[in-house]
Amino acid sequence: MGELDTLAADALARVAASSGIADLDEIRVHWLGKKGVLTEQLKGLGALPVAERPSAGARINALKVSLHEAIEARRGELERGVIAAELARGAIDVTLPGRGEHLGGVHPITLTRLRIEEIFRRAGFSVEEGPEIANDFYTYEALNIPANHPARAMHDPF
Repeated sequence: MGELDTLAADALARVAASSGIADLDEIRVHWLGKKGVLTEQLKGLGALPVAERPSAGARINALKVSLHEAIEARRGELERGVIAAELARGAIDVTLPGRGEHLGGVHPITLTRLRIEEIFRRAGFSVEEGPEIANDFYTYEALNIPANHPARAMHDPF
């Protein structure tokens, strides 16, 4: 049973000394895996006297549970350390000047309209703004279309 205490101390020391999650997985497989050290100890219970088997099995199982808990606790510490490092690396210093904003461009259709307007201005024309929706006056009255004209029928759109 002194050998079991030595194994427990060694396993817990290795868990505490692990520096990464990959190291921790190797330790878990080495000690708790299918062909791990503690599994081999459980297989060796058959060589012990019948009176010692229950207490030895209970101690090995207790060691497995405590080792599993130690591994999970260490995994949590290592994962928190990785997250803290990621956050520290990605921290933004809000006291630094900004990167500046890139203003958008003018829409291609608007550019084309502005070029056409410029061509007409150079030719002596002026650009006038008018109503967006045609009404009765601008569509018919201003063009001297009489009230009884077929274009002014109610079913015709303006």
